[in-house]
Amino acid sequence: MKDIPITEATHEYLLSLTDLYSTHNIPLIFYDQIGCGRSTHYRDKIADITFWTIDLFLNELDNLIDCLNLRERGFYLLGQSWGGMLAGVYAACKPRGLKKMIIASAPGSMPGYTIRECETNGDYESVKYKKAMGVWYRRHVCQVEPMPEEVRSVMRRLGEDSTSYLTLQGPSEFTVTGSLKDWEGWKDAHNIEVKTLVLNGKYDEVTDKAIEPWVKHIPKDKVKWIKFEESSHMAHWEERERFMEVCAEFLLNG
Repeated sequence: MKDIPITEATHEYLLSLTDLYSTHNIPLIFYDQIGCGRSTHYRDKIADITFWTIDLFLNELDNLIDCLNLRERGFYLLGQSWGGMLAGVYAACKPRGLKKMIIASAPGSMPGYTIRECETNGDYESVKYKKAMGVWYRRHVCQVEPMPEEVRSVMRRLGEDSTSYLTLQGPSEFTVTGSLKDWEGWKDAHNIEVKTLVLNGKYDEVTDKAIEPWVKHIPKDKVKWIKFEESSHMAHWEERERFMEVCAEFLLNG
């Protein structure tokens, strides 16, 4: 079975995916991207859009794959949220060795991905705005109560160093003011040549409208879309067993 590099901010909240190994004998590789977790941080690069680019993260992923000698034996790629956005762009570059890909809860297009009133006023620090964020996270990001410690860990780490997040995204998940605000990853999706599984949740902050560009523009014989009816943004926690079964079926049989 091929290894799976998992692209995402701080890897802890993806640790439920170890079920793929313990239950389905699928080995995994997690990594923290540049600027987060256990990787090198660049706090002095805040708001530097010439440094924090898509190419920076694509090159990092390429370097990791080469360093681990994955190209010759082949590898699969799973990206969740921002990681899925990056995975889609990476696959469209037709990298040597990529066999299959899973895009989980990752928009193919960023425009329209916001909460309007406080954004219009630039009111990101008010009590009203923070309460709205709390409700949003509970309904549309992770509905598991109590929230898994692995997910809480990511929230804490973002608080410790949000340099890349603020530069690329903005002050929250639904207020995109950073350099990705006009990102349209689907425009190169027609170049994706590998079988691709696209996933999202019924209550996901990444709505069907945001997911559909991947499904419409990846070649029809290569793409499959599955929605988790009892999940929001983190089906790998909210419907953990089914999520693993769906991914394993695709990776092992597909």
